[in-house]
Amino acid sequence: MKFLVETSARHVHVCKETLETLFGAGYELTVKKPLSQPGQYASNERVTVVGPKRELANVSILGPCRGADQVELSATDARSIGISAPGCKLVGPCGEVELKEGVIVAKRHIHVTPEDAEKLGVADKEIVKVACGSEGRKLVFDDVVIRVSEKFATAMHIDTDESNACGGASEGEIVK
Repeated sequence: MKFLVETSARHVHVCKETLETLFGAGYELTVKKPLSQPGQYASNERVTVVGPKRELANVSILGPCRGADQVELSATDARSIGISAPGCKLVGPCGEVELKEGVIVAKRHIHVTPEDAEKLGVADKEIVKVACGSEGRKLVFDDVVIRVSEKFATAMHIDTDESNACGGASEGEIVK
């Protein structure tokens, strides 16, 4: 069974308190476009992620707000701005927030519905290999974690470094 492979570009998740510090009291995220995962969306709001060496401007905030702040970067992004620890600064139009933790290079993963998990023969938290890629850039990703929930739509998420390595894959298949 083949499934959607999506590139998860750099983005930020914020809690309500951080959103209000960055954009003002009572501020609410506005929906730019829905994402593949139910209830998730890219917002119109952008922030600057600041590291010791440089900054990344116009980084998208994904909604809705979460219980904790999280900045998801590729390994290349993190190195380029000088981040080796889990913290950074977020700058918005009304303020800035210093994060002591929450900066991650996300582990490649597949969101899977329970029905598709059964079809694929996989279980939650299982580690698999996935073949994907365009002609001339095909590869097999190892250490891909399965995340099963009835709240998900089946799709694999890879970061921009991984996407570039496989030529921007649009579908994948588990290799047993």
